[in-house]
Amino acid sequence: MAYWLVKSEPDVYPWEQLVAEKSTSWTGVRNYAARNHLRAMRKGDEVLYYHSNQGMEIVGIAEVLKEAYPDPTAEGDTWSTVDIKAVRPLKKPVTLAAIKEEPSLKEMALVRLGRLSVQPVTDKEWKKVMQMAGEKK
Repeated sequence: MAYWLVKSEPDVYPWEQLVAEKSTSWTGVRNYAARNHLRAMRKGDEVLYYHSNQGMEIVGIAEVLKEAYPDPTAEGDTWSTVDIKAVRPLKKPVTLAAIKEEPSLKEMALVRLGRLSVQPVTDKEWKKVMQMAGEKK
């Protein structure tokens, strides 16, 4: 199993909307690196849900339900989407500021590649974020 992080602006598609809808297709990604990460996701992979621009914090955990397929919001087959489902909110959201202050997370893509909307998370980074969030895993 791999770990990932997806970003969404809370005024566009907040965590609460994913929870209410239970699942969604992660459409609209138009960056080649982010698209390649979508294509690398596998069913069952866990995903950190990050509120960007407002809040700027990891707020929940999602799971990949369906692996990459052509994004129906794009013409042609250049762009991909995956389906994700809400798993649970974090006990305590983890802010970008807190992540930047944590020395063990200095190489996290969220810190280094701030604009990338879909990014990998290492096992070590996942464990540290879970610890910061007051989670057991």
